[in-house]
Amino acid sequence: MKNIFIKSLAGLMLAFGATGCGDKFLETDIYDAVDLESGLATPGSIGYALNGTYYRLCQYYFAGNYATTFGDLGSDIMYWNGDNNHQNAIYEYTYLDTYYGFQYVWVYGYKVVDNSARIIKACDELLPDANSEDAVDLQLYKAEAYALRAYAMSVLTNVFGHQVKVDGQDFSSEPGVVVVNEPVEAFAEVSRSSVGDCYTQILSDLNNSIQAYQQAGVSRTSGQVFSPAAVYGLMARVKLYLEDWTGAKEAADKALTLSGINSLAYTDADYAALYSGLWSNGESIFFLALDSSTNWSANSCGTLYTSYCYGPSPYLVSLYEDGDVRKSIMYWTNQQGTQYVEYGDAIPWYGGGKFGTGSFNAVTGGNPAVQTNYLINAPEMFLIQAEADIKLGNLNDAKNELLVVAKRNKDITSVNDLPADAASLFAFLKDERARELFQEGHRLWDLRRWNETTNLYAYDAPNIKYELNNVNVSGVVFPIPADEINAGFGVEQTPNWEATRPQK
Repeated sequence: MKNIFIKSLAGLMLAFGATGCGDKFLETDIYDAVDLESGLATPGSIGYALNGTYYRLCQYYFAGNYATTFGDLGSDIMYWNGDNNHQNAIYEYTYLDTYYGFQYVWVYGYKVVDNSARIIKACDELLPDANSEDAVDLQLYKAEAYALRAYAMSVLTNVFGHQVKVDGQDFSSEPGVVVVNEPVEAFAEVSRSSVGDCYTQILSDLNNSIQAYQQAGVSRTSGQVFSPAAVYGLMARVKLYLEDWTGAKEAADKALTLSGINSLAYTDADYAALYSGLWSNGESIFFLALDSSTNWSANSCGTLYTSYCYGPSPYLVSLYEDGDVRKSIMYWTNQQGTQYVEYGDAIPWYGGGKFGTGSFNAVTGGNPAVQTNYLINAPEMFLIQAEADIKLGNLNDAKNELLVVAKRNKDITSVNDLPADAASLFAFLKDERARELFQEGHRLWDLRRWNETTNLYAYDAPNIKYELNNVNVSGVVFPIPADEINAGFGVEQTPNWEATRPQK
């Protein structure tokens, strides 16, 4: 895996800092630097390296943009007005294995994976001789490193592998990505594991993370770093994909219990306040540490959803009732972002939604680029519980869990306002996930795992029209980047990936 390991991980590691939109792979300014080959000899140096690994995760190459936005860009709920062409290859399904977005996600995902592996190994080497205070720090660092590796591996497996389960069908034997248990040395030969083996590794890392938290006896309280609640939240998502309904429900319940979040915002003002900027979302369990000094400027999600021309599709807009508080952050502007316009205008420019409200509102002169990404959130946990209970036949529990989120629509006040039978309730839940989780990057993966036939590449807003109609996306698999294949270190391309792209 030449592109990942030779220069980046045999060299120096960022502890924290910001890079401009023009930096190249593996060429970043060094701030508090740690040599990952020989420098992880003290708890302090490991702490610096852990901060650097969070920074890798935050990068727009990975969770700060591409790895998060792919899941909405390639789905039925996104609209591109055609004025700028950033990431339109995903939206239009015209990508090749040379597409830069795939290279970004692959390289920076494996920076997180391999850096985490080095931190875990260093902690294990120091723990036997550590004093009690250092032992707590080392267990805590190890817990967070396991969680970081699990998160990155879950994203990489989702993007570059087949959906592990599709409406009861098992695809765990399909090619996944490279499992990294131990740090990968320069020039080492590697190979892809199966999707099932990747998920086994992810769950192992999550369980090891919880065990390390228990050994530490403490966890950091900031939502900008992994906590036990965030680990259980990620575990709930992973088990949902595995169709482990009981496990998904239990993990989601633990995430909500540990986070202390048991209700949501149900007024326009309270909902808009969730996205007023500077980590304002009290419903979030884990989010990126992006702010006015550390953000990705033109490469941010806020820019993608404003001047780079992406927003909710007319189909998604039609799913919201007039009394839905989530509409309080949905607005459109002219190209300059200086005044409101009607959605029916020929070229709608979205105002940013979850990346453009409050003090960062484009209409009021704020900067959507500095808004953060909320990655693991309480509403998703309630929806996971509800879906699991529908599948388990516990419809009364499912309705109560679904109601917590569905009450964002002020016309829904009790379970009596929800569908009564299992099929109708599941259909409602699918729409509710679209309404609630837009801009959080889940929709394409949902469509894949549900085995949905859908429409893609929306055009002609405000009319509901698509270029790709009645396509099934359950088998869509993005290619391994050509640069990685051509490096010659063992990673093989997914057979026939081109045939999985939806066609007209």
